[in-house]
Amino acid sequence: MLPPKCPNTCLADKYRLITGACNNRDHPRWGASNTALARWLPPVYEDGFSQPRGWNPGFLHHGFPLPAVREVTRQVIRAPNEAVTDDEQHSDFLTAWGQYISHDIAFTPQSPSRASFWGGADCQLTCENQSPCFPIQLPGNASPTACLPFYRSSPACGTGDQGALFGNLSQANPRQQMNGLTSFLDASTVYGSSPASEKQLRNWTSAEGLLRVNTRHRDAGRAYLPFAQHVPAACVPEPGAPGEPHAPCFLAGDGRASEVPSLTAVHTLWVREHNRLAAKFKALNPHWSADTTYQEARKVVGRRCRSSCHSDRRPHWHWGLRGLLSSSPASLSLQIITLRDYVPRILGPQAFQQHVGPYRGYDPTVNPTVSNVFSTAAFRFGHSTVHPRVRRLDAHFQEPLGLPRLQLRDVFFSPWRLIKEGGVDPLVRGLLARPAKLQAHDQLMNEELTERLFVLSNSGTLDLASLNLQRGRDHGLPGYNAWRAFCGLPRLETPAHLSEVLADRGVVHRLMDLYGHPDNIDIWLGGLAEKLLPGARTGPLFACIIGRQMKALRDGDRFWWEHGPVFTEAQRLELEKHSLSRVVCDNTGLTRVPGDAFQGGQFPQDFESCEDIPGMNLDAWRETLPQGDFKPLLRHHTEHSL
Repeated sequence: MLPPKCPNTCLADKYRLITGACNNRDHPRWGASNTALARWLPPVYEDGFSQPRGWNPGFLHHGFPLPAVREVTRQVIRAPNEAVTDDEQHSDFLTAWGQYISHDIAFTPQSPSRASFWGGADCQLTCENQSPCFPIQLPGNASPTACLPFYRSSPACGTGDQGALFGNLSQANPRQQMNGLTSFLDASTVYGSSPASEKQLRNWTSAEGLLRVNTRHRDAGRAYLPFAQHVPAACVPEPGAPGEPHAPCFLAGDGRASEVPSLTAVHTLWVREHNRLAAKFKALNPHWSADTTYQEARKVVGRRCRSSCHSDRRPHWHWGLRGLLSSSPASLSLQIITLRDYVPRILGPQAFQQHVGPYRGYDPTVNPTVSNVFSTAAFRFGHSTVHPRVRRLDAHFQEPLGLPRLQLRDVFFSPWRLIKEGGVDPLVRGLLARPAKLQAHDQLMNEELTERLFVLSNSGTLDLASLNLQRGRDHGLPGYNAWRAFCGLPRLETPAHLSEVLADRGVVHRLMDLYGHPDNIDIWLGGLAEKLLPGARTGPLFACIIGRQMKALRDGDRFWWEHGPVFTEAQRLELEKHSLSRVVCDNTGLTRVPGDAFQGGQFPQDFESCEDIPGMNLDAWRETLPQGDFKPLLRHHTEHSL
């Protein structure tokens, strides 16, 4: 809870910490990992400080009880797999990228306790609300003791019930939830968000500053992610494999890398990209130490510190070796691809201009911390774009003979499928050449996610839609209308008002039957049901929330790639050439890709040769050493490199 101590040095002023702390010198915890998510509206709890909406039976909201979330899923959200419509405008990479960047900027840890704090009831078994157990009740003809397990998110220290222990209840701090990751688009998916995770991910024997890769398996000569060590094996083993009932998961900067193969594939691309760039940097600058090369692949050199930064007045070129102005190729690519290519497709051109707009420079008054409503509701719009099938394609972009057709239920936490069933390339081809699921309002989420979801912390299958709704209540998110008012949108008071905004009249009637009052509608569902904006994949409410968050992540980041001092003009020009398609060309066996990885298209007519896809000229980062004897400086640099 104590603010970090930020060294007042030139290096510290120019270097992004792995925890995200000290990005803002006046507010050093803004955006840092393991701090509370930002609140854009005060939370709503039934007891005023901790109990979620729906916690107490008989509690009325605007005169009505809240519906059970599973009933909402059943009546409004769930759609059969065969009813799913393809989105012909966007490739499946749009969905995969949304999941990847969401895992780069937010992770809310659940309570580490598996049992209730008062009485010790097992959260896997109890159907009573006993914190941290907040089970999802099964409606209809289900047994009164039938429910799906749900664990509340961990509270930030000193909030909620903890806060009540330290003072008067009327003055207790409302429960806040944590973000275990840095808020910034900084490739924490690659490098981690803590010194301990970064230490695990690095290859400490490499002279080139590489990240660790798998030592047991290769993908046509290319690297796989390493397996996680020193943690209990938790992933699904290959069928028929002897030994333990569980197998190791892949290790990455974020612990969810093994969730589904498409996500694992994107993680793998970026580890390969780091190692490719590190090797290139070492070849360009053989005088760099291994640690310097790692940092330069993670933290590309900008311009030198001024000599006034250093008491020993060494030549400026020496200090340039140490990653003084830093942003990683991975994080820069994440920033560029996300704000230039991804977010405009999600918001549409008009909403992007309204809520994000052009970059005006770093603003130290902007708090970049990820907001609770963005992480818990708005950015989960992407769950409605998930296709129920995993499409893997051969070199001719056809479904390969010998490999089974897969539903999502077949791939959750199954790293063996990459290793034993063709590697990364077939998955990447499927992401590029097959469409995402269309966000049709009569098919909000496919049944693979509402009936067949598998997570490591649970012994059975779950319902992602119900988890999203329950999580919003757990986090104290106000209802749909409160957020519309926050965004300057009209409140919707009647079914007629709802019909003007929501895409499906049938949904309007079902919502009113379930919730009784528009104010009670859960924010995630209300935002998801709105009519999509022109050229967008969100309605007005989610466009507002996502746009505001992305603008804050950009404008409040001192290390944003466009921020004036961070790069030379030549380096910025090279960075602008980078694209997701180029990353695919450089790190897979694909020789043809779409010019825009998110654009829906057909092979081969909509694909280009990798030779025609622009890439960065890394000569912009070459350092020319001065003539003469510089060995003492190099030795000092190696000993003190970051």
